[in-house]
Amino acid sequence: MSKKLRIASAQLNLAVGDIQANLKKLIHAAHYARDSLAADIIIFPELCLTGYPPEDLLLRKAFLDEATNALNQFRAEVKNIYCVVSHTHVTAHGLLNSCSLIYNGTILARYAKQHLPNYGVFDECRYFIPGNTPCVTPIHGIPVGIVICEDLWFPGPIQQAANLGARIILSPNASPFEIDKQEQRHLTLAKRAKASNLPIVYVNCVGGQDELVFDGGSMLIDQTGKISQHAGFFNESFMLSEIEFTSTDTQSELHSIPITTEEERVYQALVLGVRDYIEKNHFNGALIGISGGIDSALTLAIAVDALGKDKVTGVLMPSRYTADISIEYGLELIKNLGVAHEIISIEPSFNSFLESLSPLFKDKKIDVTEENIQARCRGVILMAISNKSGHLVLTTGNRSEMAVGYATLYGDMAGGLAVLKDVPKTLVYRLSNYRNQISPVIPQTIIDRVPTAELAPGQKDEDSLPPYAILDKILELYLNQELSIDDIVSQGFDRETVTKITTMIQRNEYKRRQAPIGIRINHKCFGRDWRYPVTSGYKP
Repeated sequence: MSKKLRIASAQLNLAVGDIQANLKKLIHAAHYARDSLAADIIIFPELCLTGYPPEDLLLRKAFLDEATNALNQFRAEVKNIYCVVSHTHVTAHGLLNSCSLIYNGTILARYAKQHLPNYGVFDECRYFIPGNTPCVTPIHGIPVGIVICEDLWFPGPIQQAANLGARIILSPNASPFEIDKQEQRHLTLAKRAKASNLPIVYVNCVGGQDELVFDGGSMLIDQTGKISQHAGFFNESFMLSEIEFTSTDTQSELHSIPITTEEERVYQALVLGVRDYIEKNHFNGALIGISGGIDSALTLAIAVDALGKDKVTGVLMPSRYTADISIEYGLELIKNLGVAHEIISIEPSFNSFLESLSPLFKDKKIDVTEENIQARCRGVILMAISNKSGHLVLTTGNRSEMAVGYATLYGDMAGGLAVLKDVPKTLVYRLSNYRNQISPVIPQTIIDRVPTAELAPGQKDEDSLPPYAILDKILELYLNQELSIDDIVSQGFDRETVTKITTMIQRNEYKRRQAPIGIRINHKCFGRDWRYPVTSGYKP
């Protein structure tokens, strides 16, 4: 005789620290799953009441007390549906990252996460102690196992549940986006499902949280390792799975799986990251300095797609070195995207600074100092408009520039969110072409133009840097793959160039420490992933 379970996976965008808003969203989702989907079970993402990652909020007793009260309120208000709710749990021995199976106000079972990630952006050992006990409990006569997020990446927890007779694994997750992460998740889940001969319901959150973007991608993996269902990416959604269990077999209906390109995934991550950063921090909109170059063009397009054209303003700030075509290209971009704009020359402020400093500089030749003054004039203008309007300044520097310090402190680095901070220059071009496939908003002349900061006559980026195709490959090998100079040279790169680039990376750590946070798309982002000392005698 067969039995069925109808399982609703709630892929939700939750706000770190806003426990009451999260609670309201969870209660509404549970009622919807029960009344509209006729679900037996609803599963929420990891730490759904507090949001993830709550970081040092977890060190505050009042915060933990509020989270506990919210869990109790959820228990009181949700009836007649089994709920898998992930939450903090205070014990005499320490804090647990836990998950409870709740039905009609009663906690039927509780599981504590066994593997606490403590690498990259994760610091769970700072806050939690690990669990050591599997959790298997019956729902409508079907033994159900529960594991949390990182536990899926190790064979032990699922095998423990299988040894106790589990027929299916339910797993709340908070797994942030990275390029190729979805493929890694599927391979890992497929390996666990096949090894245990158990289907896995993987439920991830969605939304931006500071530098992190959670991409969703919730899915049902059958016991053969195939994706049976998928909730999609970058949007809140409910995935309803009906799974049939017999004495010897488990079956679920196969649904279509979304196929996306790398460019599409990265672009959507950047859009979601910008939208949630601005909206969750209650800014009125976004403000972007437009140079006529590709970085500011892509940033403006992302902002419009995230917020709508009415909440985005572009500011052109020409100088004596700004080519006429820069203004022309910038105005064409602004027209295509339909945003408000201002044109404010930096010449008066630049001249004022030069005049004020002339007694000190009169015997010195013009150098990068004057270039930086121009960038800082622009930074002051943007920040002044930001203060008056409540719009957040989005900086436009890319990962290639941030790596080698090709940016000006308190100038083009001035702002609240660095949209392209983790996007290599070569990927900037690919994303711009991808965006134009949706609708042609970035003028081709901007994409084809030779990169220049326009801070000196005839200036080009390649005056200071190797071609971006070479630079980005060296950065990928050194930053992401952590190869040595010798290893990089062995792949055909010039030693002098590699040594110059790695020295620039080390020398400019002080700049990156003062840069705004940026949206993370790599596993080695300049942020919580990258914790190198500013003061260091190490020579690569």
